[in-house]
Amino acid sequence: MEQLLQQIVNGISLGSIYALIALGYTMVYGIIKLINFAHCDIYMIGAYVGYVCMAKLGLGFLPSLLASMLVCTLLGVAIEKIAYKPLRNATRIAALITAIGVSLFLEYTTMFFATANVRTYPPMTGFMAKTFKMGNVVISAQQILIAIITIILMVLLQLIVKKTRIGKAMRAVSLDKDAAELMGINVDSTISFTFALGSALAGAAGILVGVYYNSINPLMGVLPGLKAFVAAVFGGIGIIPGAMLGGYVIGIIEVFVAGLGYSMYRDAVVFAILILILIVRPAGLLGKNTGEKV
Repeated sequence: MEQLLQQIVNGISLGSIYALIALGYTMVYGIIKLINFAHCDIYMIGAYVGYVCMAKLGLGFLPSLLASMLVCTLLGVAIEKIAYKPLRNATRIAALITAIGVSLFLEYTTMFFATANVRTYPPMTGFMAKTFKMGNVVISAQQILIAIITIILMVLLQLIVKKTRIGKAMRAVSLDKDAAELMGINVDSTISFTFALGSALAGAAGILVGVYYNSINPLMGVLPGLKAFVAAVFGGIGIIPGAMLGGYVIGIIEVFVAGLGYSMYRDAVVFAILILILIVRPAGLLGKNTGEKV
């Protein structure tokens, strides 16, 4: 039982990171029906910004977290304005190819300036270095912090989407972009805000990964980004609660597979889940199959 609880704790920590990344995928898809594969590299940039703030500038964790979120927010808006806005009325395949191109550009630009070497975050001190025991279950302060920050960000996101004027505009654009524009909603500003919000969450996930795993590299976003995409599809792409649910489920499943001694197959299991969910329930757990008008 204690081993089970330990794996659940570890799975929640990993699932929190997947959930934060998956939210960016699902928000952008919900608005403009684009799978933004560059999103996983915004998460990588967030990890590098956190590294520079903590290792080079000597800032604490919370200022570094805010700086990472701010830089990623600006980066997300810039990518949307430069790469995606000109293709607003283009085919989906053109936008998808552009997203892959932006992803590669971010990866290899980072590699050019920061080299391909693995960088390590400075050792954590104070509360961040503490561990707590409940019987044989060990919980680190970093795991607690990851869970708390993720919950706070998810609650804030839900409040923004459900209670604010811009949140209502996001929901209107997601439902019918043309009708929203006719009602006076600035669609371009709404889409930019959606990119900003998703990128901020990715930036937070990046620095949390750096602190938790203590190592970063320019290609660190590829595999977690794909798994977060699986999480978004699993919960229901375009549905915010679905991305949260999918992130935690995928994280816990991956940790359990590794804990059972099959760590070599944990990635295969995650992508097998993607294939299975696309066959059995293409809309995801929380999604609804909608007929298309012809």
